[in-house]
Amino acid sequence: MDYGKYKYEQAKREREAHKKSKSSGLKGMRLSPKIGEHDLRVKTRAVIGFLKDGDKVRVSMWFRGREMAHPHVGEQILRRMAQELAEVGVIERHPLMEGRNMIMIVAPKRT
Repeated sequence: MDYGKYKYEQAKREREAHKKSKSSGLKGMRLSPKIGEHDLRVKTRAVIGFLKDGDKVRVSMWFRGREMAHPHVGEQILRRMAQELAEVGVIERHPLMEGRNMIMIVAPKRT
């Protein structure tokens, strides 16, 4: 077999394999403890859309200044969001503080 033809067919197979592969989809959503009710609903709907597309979502609550003294407020908001996402997603990592951020990871529910 011709070496050039071999290289061409190998590259063709790699392109096909690359088309079918899916990158690890990790979307992000940032919230603040001062978020309003309507804004929270809008962000929750966006997260539901990400989960329905099959992506994982990293929801992070960022604290500034004196907000750091009340992390329970942010945790309540994240837990409420988790309850609303229960139909389409499962909590992969529960809310946990990392520096000034509280991070929760939600994965799509397997059907």
